[in-house]
Amino acid sequence: MESRIRLGVSSCLLGAKVRFDGGHKRDRYLTDVLGGYVDYVPVCPEVEVGLPIPRPALRLVRDSHQDVRLRFSKGGEDITDKMQCWAHQRVQQLESEQLDGFIFKAKSPSSGMERVKIYPESGGMPDHHGIGMFARIFMEHFPLLPVEEEGRLHDPKLRENFITRIFTMKRLRETLAAGSGYGGMVDFHSRHKLLILAHSEKIYREMGRLVAHGKTLPFETFQDQYRTLLLKAMSLKTTEKKQVNVLQHILGYFKKQLSADEKSEVLEKVEDYRNGLVPLIVPITLLNHYVRKYKQDYLQEQVYLNPHPKELKLLNHV
Repeated sequence: MESRIRLGVSSCLLGAKVRFDGGHKRDRYLTDVLGGYVDYVPVCPEVEVGLPIPRPALRLVRDSHQDVRLRFSKGGEDITDKMQCWAHQRVQQLESEQLDGFIFKAKSPSSGMERVKIYPESGGMPDHHGIGMFARIFMEHFPLLPVEEEGRLHDPKLRENFITRIFTMKRLRETLAAGSGYGGMVDFHSRHKLLILAHSEKIYREMGRLVAHGKTLPFETFQDQYRTLLLKAMSLKTTEKKQVNVLQHILGYFKKQLSADEKSEVLEKVEDYRNGLVPLIVPITLLNHYVRKYKQDYLQEQVYLNPHPKELKLLNHV
């Protein structure tokens, strides 16, 4: 039985009443939709560091030395050192959770991954260039792990990219856990080739060279290098141009099988996608039809054509 995705998440997004005002910020997409495929590991920095519920609000403050501090908005008590000490310990603990990614609470002074308000110590208007204190330490400790904020997941392209990445992480974790050595990794790479190509042709070629010479390296070294390259590739966003390149690459496998009309139909749908007239699911569905019709065994194994459960409908909106 396949394992489930393991995601760290800000506790309030699951409905836990841990916010400064005693409330929560439950995100129904995370709990009711994505939750069907995910085991969540909830984290609330404020509660886990020992703060009460309710409590005064926290904020990031830039002091006179240009250092960013974490302080209560009322009274100004500084808990920077306490939060940083806890955060460094917490990310060490999270290593054992084998996380496939993390979803942070947007704009939080502890957990926002970008655009968090930083207030000047002397008063005045804040800038919006901050990173939550725990989020920063987490991302520094796990620099290539997929991370997102719940607000950004409402953008269809960002959502599809993030979910593709975490499903890929899960499959890699399962492959390594199976203990099938070089053979298992070669099989994993073979099934993910086109998906990697859709993210980065440069890294796709680099990974091909690594796999070709993998047995000349100790397996642990090969595994670490492969994982690093995979995560780097998947962190790069796909574009219409990259997707069209892969779709045309797939079409090349049918040179001797598609009739002139069938080929024309595929090219028409690819061009419609390029011009923004149809979502990616349209040419993908047509190609999947021909993969089954002409029994293209290699393409049947390509994760690119089925990167995540169709029930999530992610390719319908990109």
